[in-house]
Amino acid sequence: MRKLASVQTVNAAEPIPSADAIEKVRVLGWWVVVKKGEFKPGDKVVYCEIDALLPERAAFEFLRPNCYKPAQTEASGAVTQEAGFRIKTIKLRGQVSQGICFPLSVLPDGAPTDEDADVTDALGVRKWEPPQTVGMGGRVKGSFPGFLSKTDETRVQVLEKVIERHRGRAFYMTEKLDGTSFTAFVREGEFGVCSRNMLLDTTDEASVLIRVAKRLDLEEKLRGFGAARGFEAAIQGEVVGPGVQQNKYALPEVTLRVFNVFDVSTFRFLNHADVLAAIAEMGLDAVPQLGTVVLNHCVDELVALSEGTSVLNPKAQREGIVLRPLIEVEDEYLGRLSFKAINPKFLLKYDE
Repeated sequence: MRKLASVQTVNAAEPIPSADAIEKVRVLGWWVVVKKGEFKPGDKVVYCEIDALLPERAAFEFLRPNCYKPAQTEASGAVTQEAGFRIKTIKLRGQVSQGICFPLSVLPDGAPTDEDADVTDALGVRKWEPPQTVGMGGRVKGSFPGFLSKTDETRVQVLEKVIERHRGRAFYMTEKLDGTSFTAFVREGEFGVCSRNMLLDTTDEASVLIRVAKRLDLEEKLRGFGAARGFEAAIQGEVVGPGVQQNKYALPEVTLRVFNVFDVSTFRFLNHADVLAAIAEMGLDAVPQLGTVVLNHCVDELVALSEGTSVLNPKAQREGIVLRPLIEVEDEYLGRLSFKAINPKFLLKYDE
């Protein structure tokens, strides 16, 4: 669903105090710093989101001094991510800038130019992935199962229409933790563990995710929970601690914080109250709970809500917040109604 590069319309252009050569423009829900006068409201642009990895081509060479990322390889020498120019959050003259805008002329012949057209593939843009930490791997058993949903929320800046549709609805907020995605499940009697994108071999304890699953007795707990409730279940959460994303929370040991409980039998997420009850019943820990809010906010106000320090360690900036309705809701665009707002201070501090 995520469009790393798309055709969008400039909604507004505003000056930046004490800046003569640059200004900020509004694209979707993002503010982007551009050359003054380069774009005006109503102009169509090619907008590339943060975490877009632009290919090495002449039109993007001006990004090399600040954005170049060399190719990533496995121990065998196989390339896992091509070299390119990574777009990230920056701050210019006190203004946070997220993403980059290009004129439509950057597109190859034949590429679509309609508003909201996805031009990710046309430009050869990929998602930048940080290098995998040693110990995160382990043997892979297969791709992420189709009977589960991946844990990747959409950023609020591209969801202005979704926010408007659900204005007045009650949401709960949780802290978005900066760790590594974790899923464990029982389906048709089989226990499994997944990283963000892969089904792992549960016999290979070289993976920190498998070690966490065994230390917490997750197979036994999921089987017991499923037997008591009458359905097979999955849990999803974030693994944080030493060796994971630089352990920004300075935790003494690797731990799991759960945010989803899923009925595998009916492909259904449990409602918030039932999730908390299930986590407690299995003797696990939830991600930090930040209270409830009635959705009457604009994008900038939701981003402001994301700012703050972590419940896990008040000396660390929290990565952001995740918002979900107290009662599960399906949205016509998102599917499951669930989205995130990322703390700009976190992105700037950790070069994200």
